[in-house]
Amino acid sequence: MVVTGEISLHTHGDGDILDITAKVEKFVIDSKLTNGIVTVFVNGSTAGVTTIEFEPGVVADFQKLWERLAPKNITYDHDGRWGDGNGYAHVRASMLGASLVVPFADRKMTLGTWQQIILVDFDNRPRQRTVIVQVMGE
Repeated sequence: MVVTGEISLHTHGDGDILDITAKVEKFVIDSKLTNGIVTVFVNGSTAGVTTIEFEPGVVADFQKLWERLAPKNITYDHDGRWGDGNGYAHVRASMLGASLVVPFADRKMTLGTWQQIILVDFDNRPRQRTVIVQVMGE
């Protein structure tokens, strides 16, 4: 069986990181499926999803990482073409990735103790984001 739904989120942009673990877990529980996988997918080209330990130190380290890997203050061809100044956001999002798959057993995701699912919005402005959640199993 497959159950699909959406999580709607408002973000502040500019590297905003949101813990969406509880929202995803609710989808798993509400699906009434016992064992399977849950896929989390953000349908935008300037945001991504992954897992981290969602605590202030790791969050700060994670945000600093992106500035080292794809700095805001360099030239991006995307900005020259579109003039929206978010070329770095597209590059960062593509490096992080738009989806994540987590197994679940007995209606509980198999995340580690210090592992949370996060959405990262790299865009240079606040956004309304949609995260697609698809639960598959038995």
